[in-house]
This record gives sequence, C-alpha cells and structure tokens, in this order.
Amino acid sequence: MNLSFPFSFDSRGRTSAAGDNDHILQMIEQLIFTQPGERVNRPDFGASLMQLLFAPNSPELAATIQFTLQAELQRYLGDVIDVQSLDVRASDSTLSVDLKYMVRLTSQVQTATLTRAV
Repeated sequence: MNLSFPFSFDSRGRTSAAGDNDHILQMIEQLIFTQPGERVNRPDFGASLMQLLFAPNSPELAATIQFTLQAELQRYLGDVIDVQSLDVRASDSTLSVDLKYMVRLTSQVQTATLTRAV
C-alpha cells in the first residue's frame, strides 16, 4: 500500500492511499522540495534547490541546479525511475521542474511539471 502525500484520510476515515504512478510522482516531489536537514533520520535527504534559488540567475546556476537534481534523483529514486530528460527554470519567484522519466517496473514513460513559489 502506498500512502498518499501529504498524509490525509479518505472518505471512510482511513489513511489515504495513492496509486503507483501517483506515489512515484509524490516521491519525486518530496525529494525535489525537501531541504537537506529537514528530515531527522535522513539528514542528507533532499536536493538543496531552495538555497540555490537566491543566487544570481545565470546559465551556470541553471546547470548547477540541473546537475544537482539529476544526481539526487539517481541516488534516491534510481531503482524506481530512469530520468530521460530534465529541465529546471527559475523565473521571478517560481521554480519549475519539467521531468520526463520511465517507471522501471512497468517501462511506462511519464512526464511531470512541478512548480513551487519561493
């Protein structure tokens, strides 16, 4: 059973569950938007993206964010997904991540666009 994120209850008062594809997307979102040090038992978990957003915008910054995110996805979710393409954009106060990945269990290709205002 895959617990839904964020944790919630369904209409029957039970813990909400998520389908496999939704659960994988939720794991990706947690990894991308978690700062290292936020999780007590996994202090190295997270992608440090929010810290990089306040650096001056440049091609080097975009490359750094993309490289960091690619490495973290491989490190924590490499057994679940295979990243096919990744594009990170920071404009004004919004971070956008466009991700195309293949679910290893089903070989199904998925796309996701995740955004977060900072």
